[in-house]
Amino acid sequence: MKALVLTEYNHFELQNVAKPTPGPNDVLVRVQAVGICGSDVHGMDGSSGRRIPPVVMGHEASGIIADVGSNVRGWAVGERVTFDSTVYALDDWYSRRGMYNLSDGREVVGVSTPDFKRQGAFAEYVTVPQHILYAIPDNVSFTQAALVEPVAVALHALSLTPLQINDSAVVVGAGMIGLFVIQALKLAGCNPIIAIDLDDDRLALAKSLGATHTINARDTNVPAQVQTLTNGRGADVSFEVVGAGPTVKTAIDCVRKGATVTLVGNLAPSVEMPLQAVVTRQLRLQGSCAINGEYEAALSLISSGRMNVEAILSAEVPLEEGADWFKRLYDKEKGLIKVVLKP
Repeated sequence: MKALVLTEYNHFELQNVAKPTPGPNDVLVRVQAVGICGSDVHGMDGSSGRRIPPVVMGHEASGIIADVGSNVRGWAVGERVTFDSTVYALDDWYSRRGMYNLSDGREVVGVSTPDFKRQGAFAEYVTVPQHILYAIPDNVSFTQAALVEPVAVALHALSLTPLQINDSAVVVGAGMIGLFVIQALKLAGCNPIIAIDLDDDRLALAKSLGATHTINARDTNVPAQVQTLTNGRGADVSFEVVGAGPTVKTAIDCVRKGATVTLVGNLAPSVEMPLQAVVTRQLRLQGSCAINGEYEAALSLISSGRMNVEAILSAEVPLEEGADWFKRLYDKEKGLIKVVLKP
């Protein structure tokens, strides 16, 4: 089968590799659409340490079941499916307590670390365990279904965050996940919803998707502008969706005393934190890791039209062109947000 292989850092090759064989509890999926995630783009240069070559990346995917393992029940060849990015054991201590995203020994599709390597979906076929599969609603396309994973990441961040109707919210970073967080906050009844970014085009998109106000981070005194919009207090909650020191500080500076700051971005391995501001203002800082059961809700929101995923779609291109589009994303080509490859 064809596969886009990261053979060394910053270098891809389209190769013919062996088609995977599903294990007893696995299904073989013929990939129809697969998104290039920001973590893939950052992983290809080695900076994240989570895409050690050679590896086939890709974890935001959808397709058609081509084969099933001997123990698989409830799934049949020909069904349209998508799947979680997290591969976890059902009998793990965390999984049993409803926290499979934190399970010991968890693996991620299309990720390669010193601890594990699991080939991903930048290929014609991929194998995944049956328990991470989800059926695609009839009115949801394969491309839409390939974007369920980042929608579910956004929903998980909201599920961890204490929210009430009419709470004020700040979203730092209007990239793909940030735009889904904004849409979810609108559905949750938050007001105002303030988007902060450096790109005016992305801020305009954020406003069209539910942000009530936008602030370019280059403007002077962003926290003061947020206070003006929140009765002089600061926001009730904030979401940091970049993963860098300056944006974490902004997310902290823009909330009121006693607020919750949810950290979703995962770019930098460590950042400086204004400790005294966190302690003396009694802030709650929490991380949000991946997904923990939000796939069905994400599929339902897309199917009903309440979550717009096409708005962030920049291009659908053949798998053969993947290396070029990776470079364009890595170079931060203006206007590019989401690229979906079609094997």
